[in-house]
Amino acid sequence: MKTNTDTAHILIESLPYIKEFYNKTVVIKYGGHAMVDENLKKNFALDIILMKYVGINPVVVHGGGPQINQFLQKMNIQSNYIQGMRVTDGETMDVVEMVLVGKVNKEIVGLINYNGGKAIGLSGRDGDLIQAEKMTIMQNQAEDAPPELIDLGRVGAVTHVNPEVLNAFKNKDFIPVIAPVGVGEDGQSYNINADLVAGAIASCLKAEKLVLLTDVAGVLDESKKLIHSLTCDQADELTASGTAVGGMIPKIKCCRDAIRAGVGKAHIIDGRQEHAVLLEIFTREGVGTEIVL
Repeated sequence: MKTNTDTAHILIESLPYIKEFYNKTVVIKYGGHAMVDENLKKNFALDIILMKYVGINPVVVHGGGPQINQFLQKMNIQSNYIQGMRVTDGETMDVVEMVLVGKVNKEIVGLINYNGGKAIGLSGRDGDLIQAEKMTIMQNQAEDAPPELIDLGRVGAVTHVNPEVLNAFKNKDFIPVIAPVGVGEDGQSYNINADLVAGAIASCLKAEKLVLLTDVAGVLDESKKLIHSLTCDQADELTASGTAVGGMIPKIKCCRDAIRAGVGKAHIIDGRQEHAVLLEIFTREGVGTEIVL
């Protein structure tokens, strides 16, 4: 049974980390099971609020794939994926923007505010926060044929992040909550992978940490055991060897690129664990996998 002394020891253990990260920026990509389970949603909001109260500047970037799928199904719009990317035509983009900006974003902002925080919702359109260009990918065909250029529709890649927008809200003590929708030179909206947006924002702000919440324990080795720490070069080797597969590949790439762009550390952690963000930032052991230069 936990005693008052145990609680005091926990608080004392967190003190050097509070001091180290005071007035520093931490970018958190919020997604997966942590966005669905009601208890985890509340815990996440409380984690973010506590970070702000102890002097850290959290920036939240959220996903919303399952919520988008629900709306598309109701409208009888087929979801197609190529290499993990949602093919996004004009009609699908309308739904993506409506769900991410108009529903999911506002729910997260409301949850943080209801529990005592001061959050404000943004999309890439606001102040040209996230500027984007059309993304295309190559897909291999037969062995004797050249790769095929795939048109994903209005799927975007980040070209520029406007830090003035985020700095303005930081100076007013607001917590930015950002939907991963960018705007192109043509004024059109683009659907962007939330991990990529989080990495780009962390790089732009030279954040102390980039934290990606996932539905797995972290990066696993060949024996499926958790790797607690990786360098960027080791992360490259995991990807090249095929040890890292599926959705973990873009997450590792996102973290690696952010570190090489000046972010202090990147973390891939299990969002299914209660208070995972606080455990990563304020404890000696942390959770998940950290990636360093």
